[in-house]
Amino acid sequence: MPLMRIDVIKGHDEQYLKDLLEVSYQTMLDTFGIPNGDRYQVLTQHEPFEMNILDSGLGIERSRDVVVFQITTRSRNVSQKRAYYDLLAKGLQEKIGLDPKNLLVSLSTNGDADWSFGYGKAQFVDGPLH
Repeated sequence: MPLMRIDVIKGHDEQYLKDLLEVSYQTMLDTFGIPNGDRYQVLTQHEPFEMNILDSGLGIERSRDVVVFQITTRSRNVSQKRAYYDLLAKGLQEKIGLDPKNLLVSLSTNGDADWSFGYGKAQFVDGPLH
């Protein structure tokens, strides 16, 4: 049940943003094997001065089209992560024309006790998802 936070610079139309959400979700289904309907995405649009996504010495020159993904998820193996990065870049390039250099993804791992989906309960630990 990954939680996906997506940050972009303001200025994209509604269809672009919907396609961004759909491609990232479908890629998660295809690579992480999450159940259909397991969709937790938060999209935030920023003023240009609110995002500084620098090069880190890799020779990557990003534009105002930069998209940052922060994904919190249960543990995934390296093959799943690589597949996610690759398919996400390809899917976003195909669907919304995002240059892969403008894609930054960070995955963070947490455990079952780190999730509460409502009612103040840890559903993975002592609820219906156990």
